Amino acid sequence: MSNSLLVEQCKQHNRKAQLALYKKYCDGMFIIAQRYMRDTAAAEDAMQEAFIKAFQKLEQFKGDVTFGAWLKRIVINTCLDIIKARKLEIQSLNEETLHIVDEDDEWHVPDKTTIEEVKAAMETLNENHRLVVKLYLLEGYDHQEISEILNISESASRTNLHRGKIQLQKQLKHVQDGTGY
Repeated sequence: MSNSLLVEQCKQHNRKAQLALYKKYCDGMFIIAQRYMRDTAAAEDAMQEAFIKAFQKLEQFKGDVTFGAWLKRIVINTCLDIIKARKLEIQSLNEETLHIVDEDDEWHVPDKTTIEEVKAAMETLNENHRLVVKLYLLEGYDHQEISEILNISESASRTNLHRGKIQLQKQLKHVQDGTGY
């Protein structure tokens, strides 16, 4: 059954269509939730909450993007809301000390670095850097979108990304040199 047909049936509160749509997207959305939440249970809860929000707001889905992209945005925003609600305070940066960082096109990680090593290194970053790095590198958001999502300035987004990348490079260099883990 096509996504558009499932979505239309879901808008009519068809429980079987909701279950089919859930089954179709739950694994992918769980992976996205895991990128932001520290443990499996929290990721599952965030994903469930995101699906509930999606089904409640399905009338707002107009089809200008794919359903998966629309749902992914809801999952990410739900995870960020949960993080904020838990008062895992995102330290506010003093805007006066920020400077705009030029995009670093020369950024590399060692060729032998695995995806698992990069993800593990990301998890060790402080909250500010980790969220911006994940939104930028994994989700593909630009600094304007990140600034809106996290309610920070674009320059703070650029600075957090730059500092996060520096920390990632340091950690991944240690892994490459055999001094990590």
